[in-house]
Amino acid sequence: MPRKLSSIAPDWWDYTTLDSSLIRAAAALTPEKMAKLSRPGFKVVMYDTLAEFYLAEALEYITAWQQSTPDNPVGICGPIGPTEQLPLVARLVNELGLNLRSGHFWGMDEWYMDGREARPTHPLSFERADRELCFNRIRPELVMPDSQLHFPKADTAAYRRSWATGVRCAVMQGGQGDVKHWAFNDPPRRQGKYRNAPPSPAEWRKLQTRVVELHPLTIAQNARTSGGGNISLVPTQAISVGPAETWQAEKVSIWHAGMHDNPFGQRLTTLMVSQRLPDTAVPMSLLADHPNVQFNFYRPGIGACDVEMH
Repeated sequence: MPRKLSSIAPDWWDYTTLDSSLIRAAAALTPEKMAKLSRPGFKVVMYDTLAEFYLAEALEYITAWQQSTPDNPVGICGPIGPTEQLPLVARLVNELGLNLRSGHFWGMDEWYMDGREARPTHPLSFERADRELCFNRIRPELVMPDSQLHFPKADTAAYRRSWATGVRCAVMQGGQGDVKHWAFNDPPRRQGKYRNAPPSPAEWRKLQTRVVELHPLTIAQNARTSGGGNISLVPTQAISVGPAETWQAEKVSIWHAGMHDNPFGQRLTTLMVSQRLPDTAVPMSLLADHPNVQFNFYRPGIGACDVEMH
């Protein structure tokens, strides 16, 4: 029997197509219950202040790059949502005098506009944000060569090759969007062979860095968080690191500050990863099959799923 249609966009797959019992179970989770959902391979960590939260996120950059040597280069793959950790990374590198000459960095994603990646001069450019908030602030004698900063382009060949050069990705960070993606790994349209069921997790995990079509919920979210609510400003396509590259990272670390996804979404993916319930309608749930995943929460940002009229 075909699964129910999405409540958000009937031509797409998303979390509203899940069984209602799973939806109810997720909504009923308290922060205390969420904290107990850790298992081998999946760790839930709570922070009580934003200062502690973003410092811990920044320190993942530092501990990754501290492992890097010319003979064993190490990198980190980092997000734009959130961004508050990026100036802290630069500050820590400068204060510690940490030499990054052998280190690497991969950007997770970028907008796709007018047949190419967003130019670094564009105000919405993710590469621009990474450079202005972090790498341009690191002292020149410490920062890695530009050739070791890997930003996805419309022609994904060079970016994909950078994952196959022997550089170890110690950690891939990410945020979680309203549609439960990491990077722009949005659920697919409900069409063709995926009309009655979404792709299998095994099929989805083969996807590499690619140009993707964005779910309507992602477009609305980015208008809210980055464009003052102006949906017409937000591109409808993007370039996204794929699950194939994600599984090359030794650790996947997801940062939930409560600003990019809502109380229900944070609960849903925590439950699905903890209980090993991967479903491509909820892309973040595929991390249930990764051997080393950590969900990091700003405790006051978890909120509640109570019905409250405004």
